[in-house]
Amino acid sequence: MVADLFQDRPRLGRSSTAERVADILRDRISEGFFRPGQRLSEESISEGLGVSRNTLREAFRLLGHERLLDHKLNRGVFVRLPSVVDVLDLYKVRRVLEGAAVRRTPSPQALTVIREAMRDAERAAAEDDWQRVGTANIRFHQALVSLNESPRIDELMRQLLAELRLVFHVMENPRAFHEPFVERNRTLLELIESGKPDQAAAFLDNYLDHAEKLLVHAYEPNR
Repeated sequence: MVADLFQDRPRLGRSSTAERVADILRDRISEGFFRPGQRLSEESISEGLGVSRNTLREAFRLLGHERLLDHKLNRGVFVRLPSVVDVLDLYKVRRVLEGAAVRRTPSPQALTVIREAMRDAERAAAEDDWQRVGTANIRFHQALVSLNESPRIDELMRQLLAELRLVFHVMENPRAFHEPFVERNRTLLELIESGKPDQAAAFLDNYLDHAEKLLVHAYEPNR
């Protein structure tokens, strides 16, 4: 993990800030590198990124406010496992943000980004790499929300999707969960490209309903 973080050092630049460290760690969470319940080592992460402990602690604090990390007294900082209540709320927000996005007329540039994320997921699925499929799916929905053309909404979606990625870890069989949505992403994109916003919105509603039910069901044994 330390070696992976060394690769992120150039992102910090000369003016290292807690916000940039938080951005890196949030991205790592979105990519599935950190799992719920995992303790984050101040020593290894500060060494890997080449930042001070104080800067790292501030980044941890920021991510705690985003519900991604838990600070446990005398024990350290841990990656948080969202609750069922969190899942239900995350999907309420997704319906609003993504539902608005698919009703907008997309630019060719935005469609290119969405299409590439979809293809990345298809390539990863063909290689049986379901962690990478999950990451590509996160990118697909981030790009989808960018159709709203709002930096504030984009930032909110980044935080939401990082939290959602932690939820994905409750699925015991990642392939069974992710595989159906690879094809559904293609169908959704085709509806958007065909200029059928109402059909795209209806398809998206069913898509999100199904995903939410699968995730809530995965929590049932622990409730």
